[in-house]
Amino acid sequence: MRQLSKSNFSKKVKNQLIILGSFVSIFWIVELVDIFVFHGKLDNLGIQPHTIKGLRGIFLAPFLHGDLSHLINNTIPFLVLGSFVMLRKTNDFWIVTLLTTTIGGLGVWLFGPANSVHIGASILIFGYLGFLLLRGYFQKQITSICVSIIIFLLYGGLIIGLLPTQPGISWQGHLFGFLGGALAAKLLIAKR
Repeated sequence: MRQLSKSNFSKKVKNQLIILGSFVSIFWIVELVDIFVFHGKLDNLGIQPHTIKGLRGIFLAPFLHGDLSHLINNTIPFLVLGSFVMLRKTNDFWIVTLLTTTIGGLGVWLFGPANSVHIGASILIFGYLGFLLLRGYFQKQITSICVSIIIFLLYGGLIIGLLPTQPGISWQGHLFGFLGGALAAKLLIAKR
């Protein structure tokens, strides 16, 4: 019986690595194609607030990055926070990702400045951060609270990104991504 649970655990971890690895691979492939084939023009497929064509960016923006530096800065937090989101259930990752992408993207589209384009996996990163920080609060279980504390210690400094502190950085994406993750935490805990 113990061997079976080890096998299931191994299968779960392998599945999670495939999911996270697939996302990161897509991020990198898209960015390299954008740089070497399209010379940065794919970035125009990001969220363009207040425009009909900008709506397509809601689901495309997380896969687009301004340059390799932007992508590198998003890769590690995406992997770390994404793996923590999957800690209890792999399915949580899909729910949090979908809610964060939708709420974060719509928030940017509604409240972002006109004539701007918003791109990057930061919407997801801040969504995962919001989910992980607030899951402990909503769930009120010691393990979830401990995870929330660990995440705060590792990534709590990102919270400053929810404010308009740096020009050219989509604080709207950060804020609404965070709110999407917080809503996911509330909904997933209420469901259990």
